[in-house]
Amino acid sequence: MEMPDYINQQPSHEQKCSSNTDRTETRILQVLFLSFGVLCMVQAILNVSLRLTLHSNQVSTASLCNTTTLGVQNQKEEGNIDSERKNTLCNSLQKRVNDLTGVKNLLENKISELNNKIKRLEEEKDRLSALSGCGSSSKRCPANWIEMNRRCYFMSSERRTWDDSRTDCQIKGADLVVINSELEQNALYRLYGDPLLLFWIGLRNTDRTFRWVDGSALNKLFWQPGQPDSVGFLNREDCVEMNLRDPVEASWNDAPCGQHRRWLCEKDPRVC
Repeated sequence: MEMPDYINQQPSHEQKCSSNTDRTETRILQVLFLSFGVLCMVQAILNVSLRLTLHSNQVSTASLCNTTTLGVQNQKEEGNIDSERKNTLCNSLQKRVNDLTGVKNLLENKISELNNKIKRLEEEKDRLSALSGCGSSSKRCPANWIEMNRRCYFMSSERRTWDDSRTDCQIKGADLVVINSELEQNALYRLYGDPLLLFWIGLRNTDRTFRWVDGSALNKLFWQPGQPDSVGFLNREDCVEMNLRDPVEASWNDAPCGQHRRWLCEKDPRVC
């Protein structure tokens, strides 16, 4: 089952640069693939042209030879062989053969040039694929990330405040996880099923309203009984943690943002 995608908060300037670089590399790869395809099509057309030329050569030669032979036989039968006409036909035949041979050699040279270009494009494609990390054997999510339902997730091993946790996610080109549906809530609960696991998610109280880090409103609620229960101005509980010790449908709790927890990042898979 697939979960609806969402767009997290805009990344920092460094992440935008990284994103632009990825898009540039992707465009280069697309141009290379397109060029590769065009060259293959041209090569196929030239191969067909070469075959047609060779076939035309054979047909023309056979036709002219038959014509010459037939003319000679008729002339013999009539007892009047026109040597001048015979020479003209033979010269015409030889010229036709020479012309077709020249065309055949030209097509063979063109095909050889195209094969060399295709080889260079394949080498350049492989080089750029390796640089961008989008090779055929590469994963769509970085190392130590888990891909699930077309999303990439990273669970930290350290513990930090909510703000520091989010900063780490943004450095990685991601953001704290935004849980859009019951399907995603259940999937994450099963994926990280350690009952001792307690981690920050991308939900925070701003202006007395809980909102996700991507700016979207809170629609699906998985609060523990009696939560949220911010305890006052001096001890605000504005950040939300997910506790796998509790049932999946009641595993959220508001807590002071300065407390140290593990955290869960989320981002789009790399597009190759």
